[in-house]
Amino acid sequence: MPKSKNKKSNHKKNILHGFFLSIGTTIAEPHTILPLMVSYFGGGSVLIGFFSSLLRGGAIIVQLYAAFHAQSYPRMIPYFRRVLITRFFSWFFIGVAILLLGQNNHTLTLWAIGIGLFIFSFSAGFGAIYFREIIAKVFTHKFRGHTMSVRQFFSGFGALMSGVGTAYILESYSPPFSFGILFIISAFLMGFGYLAIGTIDEPIKENILQKEKSFKLFLNNAFTILKKDNQLRIQILTFLLAYSYLFSLPFIILDAQRKTELTGYAIGFLITSQMVGAMFSNIVWGKLSSNGLNKLISNVTIFMTILAVVLSFFSTSLYMYMFIFFIVGASMDGTRISSGNLLLILAPEEQRPIYSALQTNIVSFGMFFSIIGGVLLSLTNYDILYGFTVVCLILSFILSFKLQDEKILT
Repeated sequence: MPKSKNKKSNHKKNILHGFFLSIGTTIAEPHTILPLMVSYFGGGSVLIGFFSSLLRGGAIIVQLYAAFHAQSYPRMIPYFRRVLITRFFSWFFIGVAILLLGQNNHTLTLWAIGIGLFIFSFSAGFGAIYFREIIAKVFTHKFRGHTMSVRQFFSGFGALMSGVGTAYILESYSPPFSFGILFIISAFLMGFGYLAIGTIDEPIKENILQKEKSFKLFLNNAFTILKKDNQLRIQILTFLLAYSYLFSLPFIILDAQRKTELTGYAIGFLITSQMVGAMFSNIVWGKLSSNGLNKLISNVTIFMTILAVVLSFFSTSLYMYMFIFFIVGASMDGTRISSGNLLLILAPEEQRPIYSALQTNIVSFGMFFSIIGGVLLSLTNYDILYGFTVVCLILSFILSFKLQDEKILT
């Protein structure tokens, strides 16, 4: 094993990045805080779905464009640092805009939030390719499951801390001041994580591809790979449909607000439940992934999202909603670990950026399912929205049994 693989310092920096990034982004959690914030400024269900998609989805075609260049880069870290700087300032901008405009101009505030979220997410389109390639270079297959599960454990702990702090600020200060100060504080906390990951020790990549003469030619080659690799197509369709929970998830908090009394502390409890589920489930996911059982993780986590949405039909108490968000937190982190590891196991080293871009790019369309969910909710009701979501998730669950884990591939 090369000396550059599995360094303790890189492992710690990966964890610190996840920890501080989670503290920062939890204050705009797209299932709880963000819908309530957009609703406060006058946005309807469609806009809530759109903003939730912006925060989660990033730019789609950008990831393929990033891979077009990245396949010939021996080192990713210089480009990754530019992404980190851009994300810091876009998040900080949202907080400043809310403080300056939120009291008197709700429409302009929503525009500022949308622009900030777009830049934050657009830059992540590049960052996702760079980050995944760096992780693949500095950690071995077996260790990746360990480091990512530990990272996500501490990300959950960071989100838990953030949830408590967010609840306190929401309860102590009235909006829009509370929203604005949350973004500004979290931008600086997020910055500590960016400093950590920005100094990771990345080795020079030996096996690189010659960049095609044009982006069009790159796209043709990429989709030729997609046509030839049946397992890649199965993975992409499985995890695209696995995102079907986003049809409903941003609106469950609004349904809960309709059925129960949601105070600032109650919202904090929901965030806390989700993060506790994410945090402690990573102990299980990490163990399974280290044993090459990524397919099993996918089976279990997709079933958990089905259970969460089914329970939403009947929930009428805060405790039931806390249980739902606990399941959601656990399932999201498990799916993230399994999908990332299955991809890196499947992809040849020299084609990793292309495989990563193809899967991430196509699956990222699922990030925009909340927009469709918002439109569907505006035209129908919660029961139809939840029912449609469950049907799509069942299709994903069936497909997940066709995935191949590390044991089969090796």
